[in-house]
Amino acid sequence: NYADNCVAQLILIIFPGAFLIPYFIALIFEGIPLLHLELALGQCLRKGSISAWSAISPYLGGVGVGSWMVSVLVSLYYNTVLTWVMWYFINSFQEPLPWSVCPLNENRTGLNEECYESTAVNYFWYRKTLNITPDITESGTLQWWLVLCLAACWAIVYLCTIRGIETTGKSCSDYTRYDLSVSGSGLAFIVFTQAIILMPGSQAWAILFFTMLFSLGLSSMFGNIEGVFTPLLELQIISKSIPKELLSGIICLVSFLIALCFTLSSGSYWIDIFDRYAGSVPLLVIAFFEVTGVVYVYKIKRFSEDVKWMTGRKLNLYWQITWRFISPLLLLIVFVAFVTLQIQKPPTYTAWNPKHEDFPMKEEKAYPPWVQAICVLLAVLPCIFVPLVALFQLVKKMWRSKDPSFLPPEVFSCQEVNRNFSHPKK
Repeated sequence: NYADNCVAQLILIIFPGAFLIPYFIALIFEGIPLLHLELALGQCLRKGSISAWSAISPYLGGVGVGSWMVSVLVSLYYNTVLTWVMWYFINSFQEPLPWSVCPLNENRTGLNEECYESTAVNYFWYRKTLNITPDITESGTLQWWLVLCLAACWAIVYLCTIRGIETTGKSCSDYTRYDLSVSGSGLAFIVFTQAIILMPGSQAWAILFFTMLFSLGLSSMFGNIEGVFTPLLELQIISKSIPKELLSGIICLVSFLIALCFTLSSGSYWIDIFDRYAGSVPLLVIAFFEVTGVVYVYKIKRFSEDVKWMTGRKLNLYWQITWRFISPLLLLIVFVAFVTLQIQKPPTYTAWNPKHEDFPMKEEKAYPPWVQAICVLLAVLPCIFVPLVALFQLVKKMWRSKDPSFLPPEVFSCQEVNRNFSHPKK
């Protein structure tokens, strides 16, 4: 959920100082209110994303489906970030660190030209790790070292989740934005590694740093993959006769096979696309319908009573104002601004091209039309379930009733759902 904005792995690598002010504004008026809202709903309902929003209103079931779809898409590429971290962690045991010096050329008569014209840190990232192509249309080949690390990462995730569904009961109904843009990944694997080699005992610092990143990333991945499992089990899409270990293994294996495309030489370009369009834009739409659904469908007064019943404390004015007005308004403004910018200026990407005349500056290129179509598909796919499910429920109700109304009868309440549970006395 939105708590990951504070602690998730990639939050350490995407916010340079110039963005601290808007970051804290967004945190105060968006992140914290939405976190509180989701935690309260989770404590009240104790369900996965689809079941929770369907319980509030059948017309809001699409919010849960959209959240689940985002979780699926994010899970496909997020483990590749852990793959990069694992690769750097493995190489951190070398002395000197491999990104601290340029290798010799093939004739061993001087330094590698690409490394010499850029830096050792850049060369290790773009050539030795990604072996990146100069254009997104050039797929390249699978990088075997990344394939092995990716397999290891998915194996670790599987081992962490085969009992997690039963023993921890964790699930996520919304998912954070994981910014993997050029500046973001560069800050982690270029700027930070450059800083590490300047420190005394750089090898030890590198091991500790990438251990920390991997631990944070694994915890985020664990919560995210649980968000994929839980709705499947709750909605009985998967037969209960199938062992959870087998279900986890199938999902992890399929995800690994799909994620192999991110270990191609052009894989980092596609990760940027998935992050920019599948892991960010839909969240604006889903978060907007989350807060408006609670405030105007479930009703803020009833939700406030539920929170008071669960916590023994009445919601103050801050929560009332942010949920009613500020949060949905800011989400709408950001979404409209993003769409407007995309229309005014077609999306572009920056490519690492040693043959570029301004190398080592990265070359800015426009996405080809077929890639732009994929970008639109990734952004629209999770969002389209919100109106589709609402329309389906409306048509179903009109078919069964001669006097249909948009909102279902207000029979749901947190106290009713939890009537068998007593509120702990203070």
